[in-house]
Amino acid sequence: MGSIVLAVSAPILAEFALNFTSLEYFWLACLGLTCSALITTGNPVKGVISLLIGLMIATTGEDIMSGYPRFSFGNTELAAGIDLIPAMIGMFAVSELIRNAATMKSYIRPELSKVGSIFRNLLPTLVKYKVNMVRGWIVGVLIGALPDAGGGMAAWVCMALAKKFSKEPEKFGTGHPEGMVEATSANNASLGGAWVPALVFGIPGDAITAIVIGVLFMKGLSPGPTIFMHAGDLLYALFVIFFISNIAMVFIGWFAIRISRHVITVPREILVPVILLFCIVGAFAINTSMLGVSVMLALGILAYFMEENDIPVAPAILGIVLGRMVEENFFNSLAKGRGDPTVFFDRPISAVLGTITLTIWLLPPLLRFIKSAQARRATT
Repeated sequence: MGSIVLAVSAPILAEFALNFTSLEYFWLACLGLTCSALITTGNPVKGVISLLIGLMIATTGEDIMSGYPRFSFGNTELAAGIDLIPAMIGMFAVSELIRNAATMKSYIRPELSKVGSIFRNLLPTLVKYKVNMVRGWIVGVLIGALPDAGGGMAAWVCMALAKKFSKEPEKFGTGHPEGMVEATSANNASLGGAWVPALVFGIPGDAITAIVIGVLFMKGLSPGPTIFMHAGDLLYALFVIFFISNIAMVFIGWFAIRISRHVITVPREILVPVILLFCIVGAFAINTSMLGVSVMLALGILAYFMEENDIPVAPAILGIVLGRMVEENFFNSLAKGRGDPTVFFDRPISAVLGTITLTIWLLPPLLRFIKSAQARRATT
């Protein structure tokens, strides 16, 4: 379902997005950043903190207007900005390695259990819970299209929906297939949905598409509506690959589960250094520079301390990816309006996007103010 929605809607949305100017892209990026900060964690404040950290990191490099290097500390390589791939390797992989190393003493080697046949009773189960499967498709695509929501959030939302509408909610948490069918359907459908904003607007729908956007930039391709004109053949090949991979995933996944489960029996004191070595090689190979390795290690340590304090990493990643886009479109829009801030609401689409974004920003503090005023009135 996610692949079908991607193949059908992406070209249509791209044609619509050709009418976008810097005004619309500024508000769209702001809306994506806002959603990532608010929906990634239960505490919106910590989501905003993570987002601001990412935006601060994105300011490293030459100033867009003046060309003056910012936060480069005299390093000519750093004046070019923070490379996305080493940053993501550090914040995702290295932080996890540090966490594993920190808990290595309490590690208990797990025992392997037998992997049962995935195909046993599969078709009857899907037929029985077809409503859950379809609902998982729809919700998964919608949540996947939200910036930084991802398959994890789609799966948990659909698990909650399945439990709410189930006739047997007491069985949830025991491996009951009803919730598993809906959650996994949403997880898979969200993957195709996440590619819609990534390809059409250049805004990643999850961490994977954020990495892919960085790779596309490295290959000289700029994600956005014009990519359908400049590299349409590659995109339609990508759509075909999505359909093929969905079919192949069933068979390859079954064998991969059987093989990869042996990895967890490898002692951590061996596994962690090997993975770290691959991370270092990957960060160095991007620009054949030790700066990438330094950035990877520094941001890996930063991400570890963020997660130790329950500050999510994903909004920071999105801030690094979209920070330059926000800044560039902001200054371009102000230049068009000769410094007049009302230019951001001159066009109908930008006015709608701006109103939605500002409403999301202002509504929570406004509701808190009204609630506190009502509480004071009640006490008096």
